Amino acid sequence: SGVLCAREPVKYAFIVAELLMYPLSVVCRVLGVTQSGFYAWRRRAPSTREQERNRLSADIRRVFDAHGARYGAPRIHRFMCERSDYTGSLNRIKKLMRAMGLVAKAGKKYKVTTDSAHQLPIAPNFLGQDFSCDTRAESTSHAKAPDQVWLSDITYLWTREGWLYVCAVLDLFTRRIVGWAIAEHMTRELVLDALQMANATRKPAPGLIFHSDRGCQYASHEVRAWLAEQAMRQSMSGTGNCYDNAPMESFWHSLKVEETHGQDFATRAEATHCVFGYIEGWYNTTRMHSSLGYKSPVQFERALYAKPTVAANDDSTAVSSNDSQSARLKKRAA
Repeated sequence: SGVLCAREPVKYAFIVAELLMYPLSVVCRVLGVTQSGFYAWRRRAPSTREQERNRLSADIRRVFDAHGARYGAPRIHRFMCERSDYTGSLNRIKKLMRAMGLVAKAGKKYKVTTDSAHQLPIAPNFLGQDFSCDTRAESTSHAKAPDQVWLSDITYLWTREGWLYVCAVLDLFTRRIVGWAIAEHMTRELVLDALQMANATRKPAPGLIFHSDRGCQYASHEVRAWLAEQAMRQSMSGTGNCYDNAPMESFWHSLKVEETHGQDFATRAEATHCVFGYIEGWYNTTRMHSSLGYKSPVQFERALYAKPTVAANDDSTAVSSNDSQSARLKKRAA
């Protein structure tokens, strides 16, 4: 068969793809290669570089599939560096994923659903888009430890039985969902159920800031009274400004992109099971969070309490600042 020219392996690979449709003799004649050369190519063992590329591609595919197509190249790169002793570059992971056609799940634009056209009392905005979590004593961060700032919001899911509403409470410092509730109607009881779950499991000290939008559910007398009883300080975003609650919007984006988009829920029970599995079985316990040093909220929290003398949020693992949070949210909405 002689020495292969640089283009012949590409032609031979094309022949393999077309053999089911055309006879070998026809394809070889059209491409200007010999059948003996093709058979010699098939018998030739793959090069060391090709074997390494195939092994790495298989590893990438396993990680991608194991995490439900939720991870893009940066998280797969971090996962493989930590779990598979991978020492290559992120760029190589990107190129191989592109060659394999692997793309992480993508989402849709947000829709504003908050009903703030009411005459109920509005709480001040204590956070002012400052979502930093600096543990230093001289810092002005509102969240220097877990359970000092909680964020909350409501979203909705469509099922064949009708709408389903989800309220979640997120701890700013750990990004953990500490409370959540699901109901057929978007009422103040939905918010209270999520808050009561968070309060029962976390038992925060007095003075916690509870931040939300200006929706009538959060501004209701019942919710305000409950917060006052627990010695929590209520804070509210500006009118129609999603960046005033950016980490919460980021969580909804993750939930919908990584779990619910494209799903056809036959029943509300099916959707409820899906949300439960995502929050308790994936997001809190497993999902890598870039602002937590690529740890999950539960892993980050365990590390925090295992090393109480070390600042939990140093420069390498600090929770994103207001600027970076807003930049990411704007990019998603673009």
